[in-house]
Amino acid sequence: MQRLWLLLAFAAMTTADACAQETRQQAGTKGTDAPVFVPTVKVGKVLDRGDSIQYMEMSNVYVYPAMAFKNSRQQGDYMRLVRNVKKVLPIAKEVRQILIETAEYMETLPNKEAKARHMKVVEASIVREYKPRMKKLTYSQGKLLIKLVNRECNSTGYEAIQAFLGPVRAGFWQVFAWTFGASLKKEYDPEGVDRLTERVVLMVESGQI
Repeated sequence: MQRLWLLLAFAAMTTADACAQETRQQAGTKGTDAPVFVPTVKVGKVLDRGDSIQYMEMSNVYVYPAMAFKNSRQQGDYMRLVRNVKKVLPIAKEVRQILIETAEYMETLPNKEAKARHMKVVEASIVREYKPRMKKLTYSQGKLLIKLVNRECNSTGYEAIQAFLGPVRAGFWQVFAWTFGASLKKEYDPEGVDRLTERVVLMVESGQI
């Protein structure tokens, strides 16, 4: 329980160092440590009128029209999006699990004072554990992380921080994020502006790319 969604705030804290990384990566990011999603395969057996029948369940397979790029720059932007999704989607999923675990643990604490003490410890430990990890993200990856957290958790980073640390701390981190051109209130729009990102996310989750 020594982690929590404060890493959402650090997603926006990719300051000058991150901007420098962004500049270096305009030609394309190579050698990232992005994990590979593997399609889920489940094999089992069922009994049907005394016969044992084997079955196999697999992840969804998504079929989209082939990408049509107007130029090499557009193709490069798409490939960069794929790399960025592979980089930050696992973190967004980790945030979701942390939120669930932390909410459950907070319910076991006896009063507001105990919860407040616990959250101070959590906040300090998150800074210690996640700051180095977040500093490895580029500015665009940090902004993407904020959106993917909204996708995974069905709440914005601002709402998550407000729920656990209160409006004052949430406001502090939002102002800090805004200073660097990001917003913890950003929402994910899979049917609109984030439609291409959603396509990439689904295909990454299914192991297709």
